[in-house]
Amino acid sequence: MKFTAEQIAGILGGEVVGNPQIEVYKLAKIEEGTAGSLSFLANPKYQNYIYTTQASITIVNHTFEPEQPITTTLIKVEDAYKSFSKLLEYYNQVKLMKSGIEQPSVISEGVTYGDHLYLGSFCYIGKNVKIGNNVKIYPNSFIGDNVVIGDDCILFAGVRIYSETEIGNHCTIHSGVIIGSDGFGFAPSEDGTYSKIPQIGNVILEDHVEVGACTTIDRATLGSTIIRKGVKLDNQIQIAHNVEIGENTVIASQTGIAGSTKIGKNCMIGGQVGIVGHITVGNNVRIQAQSGIGKSIPDGETIQGSPAFNYGDWNKSYVHFRNLPKIVADLDNLKKKLS
Repeated sequence: MKFTAEQIAGILGGEVVGNPQIEVYKLAKIEEGTAGSLSFLANPKYQNYIYTTQASITIVNHTFEPEQPITTTLIKVEDAYKSFSKLLEYYNQVKLMKSGIEQPSVISEGVTYGDHLYLGSFCYIGKNVKIGNNVKIYPNSFIGDNVVIGDDCILFAGVRIYSETEIGNHCTIHSGVIIGSDGFGFAPSEDGTYSKIPQIGNVILEDHVEVGACTTIDRATLGSTIIRKGVKLDNQIQIAHNVEIGENTVIASQTGIAGSTKIGKNCMIGGQVGIVGHITVGNNVRIQAQSGIGKSIPDGETIQGSPAFNYGDWNKSYVHFRNLPKIVADLDNLKKKLS
C-alpha cells in the first residue's frame, strides 16, 4: 500500500512542508530511513537525524523549524508521537481489512455469521457456531461445535478454539493459541496409575480480551474458566481449569496459573510467575517476575521472590543475601574470639 504526504496529512490533520505528492510504502526509524519510508521525530535527542535521514516523509511537531537543509518532506502535527501511533493503528486496520470466505474451508451445519466475515483458507467451523459482525478468522484455524464469537474479533492463523467456548466482542487471539483444551485433571488409583477426570466445562472470554501467541487456556472441569473484560495475556501463558482472571489484569509471558485460582481486577503479573491452585489473588496486586506464589494475596500488595513475600521486605533481605558469605565469615571469626 502506498500513501502520499497529502493523504497522510489528511488522516492526521497535519500540514505538509515539501512535496505533497511524494509516496511512502513502509515505516522506518528516523536514523534508518530510506527512500519510500515514513518516519517521525518526537524525541529531541534524535533531532540531528532529521538532516541526514533518507526517509521520504517525516512527521514532526508543529513547533519544529529546521536549522539546516533537509531532503525529507515534513508533516507538521500537534504531537508527532501520538500522530505516528494513530497512523500505525490506521495502517493496521487497513492491512487487516479483509472479507470473504476463502476455499478450501469447511462450514458445518447450523453455523450463523454476521456481516463482513473473513474466513481464511483451510479453516474448519464446527456445528452450530455463532459468529458476529466484522470477524476475521485467518487460515488454518479450527472452531469447535457450539462456539460463540462476538463482533469485531480477530483470530490469527492457526488458532484452535474447542467446543462450547464463548468469546465476547473486540477480542484478539494470536497464532497458536489453544482455548478450551482439557484441564489437567487425573485421579490416582491404588495401583499407582491415574484415571482421567472428564472436563465438561467451558472457557468464557469477555469483551476486549487479547491473548498472545501460543497461550493455552483450559476448559473447566465443571462450570467455566473465565477471562474477564479487558484482560491482556502475553505469549506462552498457561491458564488452568476453573481459573478466573479479573477485569483489566495484565500477565506477562511464561506465567502459569494452576487450577481454580482466582485473580482480582487490575493486577500486573510479571513473566515466569508460578501461581499454585485454589488460592485468591486480590485486586490491584503487583507480582514481580519469576515469583512463586504459594498462598493467597490480599488487595494492593506488591510482592517478589520464590516463595514470594512482601516486595519491600524482599529488597531488604536481598542486601543480606548478597553479603551472606561475609556475614558467615564474620560469625566464624566472632566464634573463634569468644572461644
